[in-house]
Amino acid sequence: MLALLVGAAGWALYSGLAQRSAARAARDDNGRLWAMLSASPALAMTVRGDGRTEASGKLIDWLGLSEPPRSLGDLDPGHGGIESDSAAAFTQAVTAAQRGGRPFRITVRARGSQRLLLAVGDRAPAALMAPGGVLVWFFDATEMQGEVHRLTDERDRLHGAFEALTGLIEAAPMPMWYRMPDLSLAMVNTAYVRAVDGGDADRTVDRGLELIEGPVAGAAIARDTGQPQVAAVPATIGGQRRMLRVHDVPLGDGGIAGYAIDIDDLEQARSGIKRFGVAQRALLDRLSAGVAQFAADRTLTFCNQPFRRLFAMRQEWLADRPEFDRVLERMREAKRLPEVRDFPGWKAERRDWFRAAENAIEENWHLPGGTHLRVVAQPLPEGGLLLIFEDRTEQVQLASARDTLLRVRTATFDNLFEALGVFAADGRLQLWNTKFRAVWGFDIEFLNQHPRVDALAREAAGRLANPARAALIGELVRSATVERLQRGGRVAFADGRHFEFAAVPLPDGNALLTMIDISDSRRIEQALRDRNDALEAADRVKTAFVANMSYELRTPLTSIQGFAEMLHGGFAGELSASGTDYAEAILTSVDRLSVLIDDVLDLTQSEAGVLERGPVDLERLAHEAAEAVLPIAQPKRIDLAVEVQGSAGAVTGDPQRLKKAVEHLLRHAVGGLPEGGRVLLHVDGDAKRARIVVSDDGPGMDADTAARAFDRFAQGQIARGSDRALGLGLPIARQFVEAHGGTIALVSEPGAGTLVTVELPR
Repeated sequence: MLALLVGAAGWALYSGLAQRSAARAARDDNGRLWAMLSASPALAMTVRGDGRTEASGKLIDWLGLSEPPRSLGDLDPGHGGIESDSAAAFTQAVTAAQRGGRPFRITVRARGSQRLLLAVGDRAPAALMAPGGVLVWFFDATEMQGEVHRLTDERDRLHGAFEALTGLIEAAPMPMWYRMPDLSLAMVNTAYVRAVDGGDADRTVDRGLELIEGPVAGAAIARDTGQPQVAAVPATIGGQRRMLRVHDVPLGDGGIAGYAIDIDDLEQARSGIKRFGVAQRALLDRLSAGVAQFAADRTLTFCNQPFRRLFAMRQEWLADRPEFDRVLERMREAKRLPEVRDFPGWKAERRDWFRAAENAIEENWHLPGGTHLRVVAQPLPEGGLLLIFEDRTEQVQLASARDTLLRVRTATFDNLFEALGVFAADGRLQLWNTKFRAVWGFDIEFLNQHPRVDALAREAAGRLANPARAALIGELVRSATVERLQRGGRVAFADGRHFEFAAVPLPDGNALLTMIDISDSRRIEQALRDRNDALEAADRVKTAFVANMSYELRTPLTSIQGFAEMLHGGFAGELSASGTDYAEAILTSVDRLSVLIDDVLDLTQSEAGVLERGPVDLERLAHEAAEAVLPIAQPKRIDLAVEVQGSAGAVTGDPQRLKKAVEHLLRHAVGGLPEGGRVLLHVDGDAKRARIVVSDDGPGMDADTAARAFDRFAQGQIARGSDRALGLGLPIARQFVEAHGGTIALVSEPGAGTLVTVELPR
């Protein structure tokens, strides 16, 4: 029993010592773990299945909480902890880990702080806590996140630069490429692919298509020496031979970048510039002005033929490229420079032209002998000087002559009898002469203001008999300046003067207003008009008197004719032979006087314009007129023929007046013919007019007599019959025809007969 007790005591002692040793070891392990946990960059938080939380004091400080959180809801108390958005996301992630065992990694931000925390959570081990718990480790990711952002920004910047550089290289119009250190192609752009007709970039690189022959030599030299290489080589692009300038540039990684510039157009341009220079110098040789060009070292590089001729310089001397000063001295020796007192100083001033600004310098040189030169000095961009010498002697002489002509014109303009004023296109008065100011009575101060035409018209209105007529001046000036039309008119002044004026457009766009005093001509015109009115009144009185006298003469003439016929008929007894002759003579004279009275009545009635309108058959009219004249033609055995065409037709008019007109023409023709003559009356027409022609084969008339054939009361020789002493037949016929709107014409030559043509409108 004792032994059993001793054994139990020993076992108890052994067990106690073992447990003590295990406790010491556990305490040491716990201390090490807490030390490791305290030194760890991550802080832990546990969330139990019932939502209770435990966190270290340092984590509580990171979150800015005043007391440890007891649940997830305490992480967002509103004045500390995690920001609301982060707290909601954190709670959702923890819940998903509790229910589904889903690990999570999210970032949360402490409220009111720049601290950024990375929360990494997963379901807690069963040894740590009951099932449903979650262990969350918090890492301070503030500095790490900033570095991440910096690196991300740097990456984005470099990526953007790379993309831009790639796009620039791809969009470049020139072929560009990149070679590896072994000089094989690694990258080409679209222009390179298009130049070698490679299809696409990858195929071009894979096939190693080269742009030019032997391109590796320049690239190898650039790689070995580390210096860029440039070479001009020919290449075939698009089936055309082009000249390229190839650049090989060594890069830091051992690769070689290259690009090619097409300089074919540049070479052609250089060749064109050379040809242009040759053509320009050939053109300068054909100019009338002298041209000399000096280089930057002031030596003469070119001069044209007019320069050599103007300054009497020999080609052999100019071939040595003389310096600028020597050229001036040679000009002075030839007396082709202005005479100056200080020639060295004058020459030094001209030497400064080489250093002048790019603006041209102009001078006028007056040379001995009356020669005038216009000198233009143009500094050249490369430091040289271009001199142009223009002989303006003739222009100066012409300008002097022009000035003289202008003075003569001004004197003439100012002393003309007409009043003249020149108006500009804007209507302002530019020039005027003394007569213009005197006619209108304007003040010189008013005219010196160059008033507009409307202001001038207002000033002139008070001087006119009708002030409203002043507006016509402005209308005429505007018509001449704007419409370029010439117009005129007349104006009466209040003092009785009359002026005729006109506005004439001038070639320079201005207008000339001219005024001529027509006061005397107006007075003469008025006097002539009054006299004409008096003469017309007297003519009307005369016509009325003649008409009245003609009517009054008919009564005694009828009595004389009646008594003479009774005596001739034997009513008063048988007459002797001489008495019978006397009675016949009385009857003949009565017939002639009766015809004369009828003619006078016809003349006065036609002047009065008394006409009856109606249809007139021309064929019937012709036969009736011929029958009326037949008794006169038969005693003289005259052949009176009537010829009426079917186109004669009819006209509208006074039948009696037209019949008498034709009858007068026939009487005139019959009266001028000797015995056995012939008269033809011809009638025809068209749709617009009818024509009546009376012709004879008589002795005809001379030109002077034919010209006065239609004059009233012409000389007796015009009336070719003894019974037509006053010659009223043709004037009466003309008045009758013209009263109907027709025309009458007479053609006659001595010995060729006479032809009278009448045309009447339908």
